[in-house]
Amino acid sequence: MSDEHPPGLAPQALRRHLDAARPGLARGPLSATLIEGGRSNLTYVVTDGTTRWVVRRPPLGHVLATAHDMVREFRVISALHETSVPVPEALLLCEDPEVLGAPFYVMEHVTGTCFRTAGQLGEIGPERTRDVVDGLVDTLVELHAVDPASVGLADFGRPEGYLERQLRRWSKQLAASRSRDLPGFDELLDRLAKGLPASPAPTVVHGDYKLDNVLIGADDRIAAVLDWEMSTLGDPLSDLGLLAMYSAREAGPGAAISNTGQAPGHPAVADMIERYAARSGRDVSSIAWYCAFAYFKLAVIAEGIHYRFTLGQTVGAGFAGIGAMVPLLIERGLTTLQEG
Repeated sequence: MSDEHPPGLAPQALRRHLDAARPGLARGPLSATLIEGGRSNLTYVVTDGTTRWVVRRPPLGHVLATAHDMVREFRVISALHETSVPVPEALLLCEDPEVLGAPFYVMEHVTGTCFRTAGQLGEIGPERTRDVVDGLVDTLVELHAVDPASVGLADFGRPEGYLERQLRRWSKQLAASRSRDLPGFDELLDRLAKGLPASPAPTVVHGDYKLDNVLIGADDRIAAVLDWEMSTLGDPLSDLGLLAMYSAREAGPGAAISNTGQAPGHPAVADMIERYAARSGRDVSSIAWYCAFAYFKLAVIAEGIHYRFTLGQTVGAGFAGIGAMVPLLIERGLTTLQEG
């Protein structure tokens, strides 16, 4: 077996740990492949030649406080596995950084398609595209209908004051990665703070809910919701606002914003919001604030990735242009508030 392996995951070290923690799970030498497309936590497909699993670990190098928490990811997918929300089965959590250089977890490999672009989505045709996106909205409704206490997540977050804390948290995370002047950021933060809406009853929120964070099965249904690193208990409309932002028909400023909303048959954002409101029974009249907040949050994430890129601490392709997106995201946030 070759000694070559992707950065951040040594197959032989992983195999030794699996043999100790889950004897018999792996039956042959392991090989690993980094899944491209992720911009934060690192995701690998690992196989012993017969079975495949997925391993998640934090990024190399710069890690912001409260971000990249493997324990929280593992806990939430474990809790949701027996609900109607489709998630991979969580198999093993390792909190010892000595094994792979950081905490990580292993989960079931789910077969499905990840649609990242309008071109990819357009290949399945308008009718199937509408079905896929309608299913995306319906699954969000299902997630927000889960009673946290009934699945052991009553203490998964502190929903009181959720939006205020979110604003403070993302502002602090930007400060931790900010290495340049970003005009308009302070104005956007100030306007968001002054226009804070009253939150509905709290639910489990995903925190980064969008089409390219789910896998679509052969039946065009969602096979798995992935990337739970930002999940908590909080305001469900924050998920809807983020989904609406990512589903906008205009092309995003580079790879950080999906352009899948341009695919023929993709429902308009207003239709998606209406479908969510009808099926969840929630008041969505303040959704413009949540959409602007989504632009704000993505700007912070993109700036953090840009910072790691400038330090040479990113893995994979597609990072070089992310820094240029941040001012555009801030501008769109301000425009959304003005139009809302």
